[in-house]
Amino acid sequence: MNKEIKLGIYKHYKNKNYKILYTTVNIDTKEEVVVYQAMYGDEKIWVRLKKIFLEEVEIDGKKKPRFEFIAENDYINNNDWQKKYLRALADYQNLLKQTTKEKMEFVVYANEQMLKEILPVYDHLKMAIEHCSNELKNNWLEGVKYVVKQFKDVLEKIGVEEIKVKDEKFDPNLMEAISNEETDDKNLDGQVAKQVMAGYKLNGKMIKVAKVIVYKIK
Repeated sequence: MNKEIKLGIYKHYKNKNYKILYTTVNIDTKEEVVVYQAMYGDEKIWVRLKKIFLEEVEIDGKKKPRFEFIAENDYINNNDWQKKYLRALADYQNLLKQTTKEKMEFVVYANEQMLKEILPVYDHLKMAIEHCSNELKNNWLEGVKYVVKQFKDVLEKIGVEEIKVKDEKFDPNLMEAISNEETDDKNLDGQVAKQVMAGYKLNGKMIKVAKVIVYKIK
């Protein structure tokens, strides 16, 4: 039989796919044979006479090829490379996400450490304004107020939020009670009487609890 067999993927009439590995000649019978491999299951390798491989079979009264050519071998290689590329791309994207996440965590951590150092300075400036003597020159006081405003603007830009405690009930997750102030008003019991030191969050995360004085019923 002179018909040539192209290397590639063939579909068996029972709807299973096989790929041709090579064709050769049986040294004993001198007949041409086809060596092909299943593309399913355990990928078993088969050897069949070329004439049988090319013959037609009758299905429901109609003849059709035992094996029908459907794609070049390049398709197999390209498909394998495409899978490898997509897998590598997914791994790379995961690595980028992980690296970005770690960088962000490092930046947040670094900011948090820096803020723990500079927030006390900010607090002391605010306290200086609150307890400023009326005898001090207005120019000096206005200068400190301007510095405090600049401080506040910068902190807000990097995600720092001051915890609100005024007229709030004491919250142990946000506040630390350093003292109590007695009251006869039951409605004030457990409420913040005064803030001693401000508390802060960085992008929603607690970095410094507020130190407060809390009302306590007599």
